[in-house]
Amino acid sequence: MHLFKDLMWFFKQEKKGYILGIIVLVLVALLNLLPPYVVRVIVDEVSRGALRSESLLYWTLILAGIALVVYALRFSWRLMIFGAASRLSRLLRKQLFDHFTRMSPQFYQKHRTGDLMAHATNDIQAVEMTAGMGVLTLVDSIITGGLVLSSMAVFISWKLTLITLLPMPLMAWSTSRYGTMLHNRFHRAQAAFSDLNNKVLENINGMRVVKAFGEEEAELEDFRRLSEDVVAKNLAVAKVDALFDPTIQLIIGLSFFLALIFGSIDVIHGQLTFGQLTQFTIYLGQFIWPMLAFGWLFNILERGRASYDRIEGLLKIKQTIKEKEGALSRFNNGIVIYKGASFTYPEGNTPILQNINVRVEQGQTLGIVGKTGSGKTTFLRLLLREFDLNQGDLQIGRTSVYGVTLEALRSKIGYVPQDCFLFSTTIAENIALGKPEASLEEIHQAAEIAHIHEDVLSFPEGYGTLVGDRGITLSGGQKQRISIARALLLEPEILILDDSLSAVDAKTEKSILQSLGKMRVQKTTFLSSHRLSAVEEADLIIVLKDGQITEHGSHAELMALKGWYAATYRRQQLESFLAEGEED
Repeated sequence: MHLFKDLMWFFKQEKKGYILGIIVLVLVALLNLLPPYVVRVIVDEVSRGALRSESLLYWTLILAGIALVVYALRFSWRLMIFGAASRLSRLLRKQLFDHFTRMSPQFYQKHRTGDLMAHATNDIQAVEMTAGMGVLTLVDSIITGGLVLSSMAVFISWKLTLITLLPMPLMAWSTSRYGTMLHNRFHRAQAAFSDLNNKVLENINGMRVVKAFGEEEAELEDFRRLSEDVVAKNLAVAKVDALFDPTIQLIIGLSFFLALIFGSIDVIHGQLTFGQLTQFTIYLGQFIWPMLAFGWLFNILERGRASYDRIEGLLKIKQTIKEKEGALSRFNNGIVIYKGASFTYPEGNTPILQNINVRVEQGQTLGIVGKTGSGKTTFLRLLLREFDLNQGDLQIGRTSVYGVTLEALRSKIGYVPQDCFLFSTTIAENIALGKPEASLEEIHQAAEIAHIHEDVLSFPEGYGTLVGDRGITLSGGQKQRISIARALLLEPEILILDDSLSAVDAKTEKSILQSLGKMRVQKTTFLSSHRLSAVEEADLIIVLKDGQITEHGSHAELMALKGWYAATYRRQQLESFLAEGEED
């Protein structure tokens, strides 16, 4: 019952629907008490030989009227109670989705996508069951059961009623025992489903890799193993689940046995009539559902409890990136300053960036280069506040990024990562993601600057071409250029290109950078690249090594230093020259 207490916030929110639904359920329970009484009257009249056709017609019409009213009332309470339960699932899904959108990358490093999907599907379905069938079984087991028992005791025989209730303590013990077992097993079954869900998602996304390495059989074997684990754990749940109904039927059967034995004795001694005994047995038959509902209630509650615990566990995870109280919703553009910036990833021991000091004037282009793992991507993601500095400060227009809202900060920045993500929709809708109201002309202009326009026009459906899941129908270079067009459409004050030209050829890269230079006058650009030719026109270039700036200056200044930058640039130029010679 603890879960009902946890869901009290929702019951209060939907109190009108639940109160009306419960009132209707009570009316149905009261009306269901009348047919056994009608049967009692008719049986007693038959046993006395006093039944007349007028009386039979009268009672038959009453039964028909009760049936019609009960039909309408049952339709009503289903709309009220089950409708409210559906709204709970919608609300929980929204809470989870809102929570997911607020979480930092650290959250997604710890939680697998398949597991998160399982929380938003199976777990919410189990909680919805609690708010719907759980309320129904609670009301029916208490109110309907209570009314039936009261009618048996008050209107027929309280002694016979007590006798038939003797097996009930066994019912309470068994359902409590089964409930505890079910809670533990269902929790494990849900966790196993999460593992399977995650495996399927990984294989769908990575199918080309699986096929390229010929690992189909190995992946099938892993899937078979996980599937068998899900089946085994759900069978363990089903075994406990299957014990509820037979146990309750057995206990009800004992009650029927006691009712017939001792009821017949009362009839023989004239303490009950045939009609009363018949009415009593019908009531006892009606008592079966409340008892089944009582057992089913524990089943539903334990499933819901396990699932709600998993959902709550997710929702209780705090945001690591928080806005300060009184954070500014607007701030001026201008110089970007990294002031003594140092950063170590959570739960990490090695600093990724150490004492970084960089000043980028408004309208300048900053090139960031260095070996793999030198901290280039981290340097850029800190500006987006995907993580927060351990020491130092980051400023835009003399305003600390920690003193403004996340929305205000990120609305000024266009970010294109190396691993570009495209949605399963059209090319036009992917480019217009951040600006859905953009005209087709604006989309074309952004695509032309990103040098993807001609490629798109070559597709049969043009900008209406569906790109498939994660852009699977496009090449890596096409995906990168569509992502660049998506960022350019926003006309951001700060554009971040995080090695997002790595999949395009050098000629296309040069054309894109030239177009960007003409378009982004007085707007700041951050450009990270392993190919140094991409940054040679930048106003300022920094070389990162082990999280520290080892060289900085313009291209000419760095070449004059004859350090890592100069050596790497000459080597790459030679490699490019040799590659062109081989093609010729």
